[in-house]
Amino acid sequence: MNRILGEKISIVTDKPQTTRNRILGIYNNLDMQIVFLDTPGIHQGRRGLNKRMVQTALATLEEIDLVLFLVPPDLSFGVEDALITDHLKQIKTPVILVVNKIDTVSQDLIIPVLQAYHKTGIFTDVIPVSALTGENLDRLLAVAKKFAPEGTPFFPDDIATDQPMRFLAAEIIREKVILKTRDEVPYAIAVEIEDFKEDAKKNLAKIQATIYVERDSQKGILIGKKGGVLKEIGRKARLELEKLLATKIFLTLWVKVKKNWRTDEHFLTKMKY
Repeated sequence: MNRILGEKISIVTDKPQTTRNRILGIYNNLDMQIVFLDTPGIHQGRRGLNKRMVQTALATLEEIDLVLFLVPPDLSFGVEDALITDHLKQIKTPVILVVNKIDTVSQDLIIPVLQAYHKTGIFTDVIPVSALTGENLDRLLAVAKKFAPEGTPFFPDDIATDQPMRFLAAEIIREKVILKTRDEVPYAIAVEIEDFKEDAKKNLAKIQATIYVERDSQKGILIGKKGGVLKEIGRKARLELEKLLATKIFLTLWVKVKKNWRTDEHFLTKMKY
């Protein structure tokens, strides 16, 4: 979606379940508007945050014109894939299999992946693409257009998302935490923007954000020796936010422990998960 829109709307990491909310992206050209809904991945989430993420994804399947089921090219067909295809068999919405990252493997490795998914019998088309290089994305858009109903556009042609800047800022910070801490705390973090003030005269935005973790040990990892890890996270987030907002950013980050927040229903609702 980011590649098609030409803007970064969804954060990107190599971790499953990076996307936690339904994120809307709007593609416009001269003769069509496509509204993409990037959802959390469907997985075996039974409690708290994971359950809410799965519910968000499944609810989206009932209100769209086309499903793009995105898979990597080198993944064997496993238990969670079967779980997803079972859900897709129960809906009337057409489904296209999109095999991403074809630039990373040879063609002979892609074929078994295509064959395994083809056996499910639920896909109206299969499109191999590369989000990195842009290969075959024009074909993907052309196929998607066939399923788009005629009508007036839902959104103005000069916006790429309906997400507020506070949300995008929180997501960018969360991405930088995941990329910096890797295996230690990625799933145990949540980011809340406490304050967001823009000063047009000074071409400056002041952002204060809290990063929540579940344990004291995770807080220590996130802050790092003499605050070095948190400082680097803040630096990278600030640079990306300055590019996004086209303004100077003064970013303040705090780390707080919120024990077992992923199963705290009140906290999850507060964070809009």
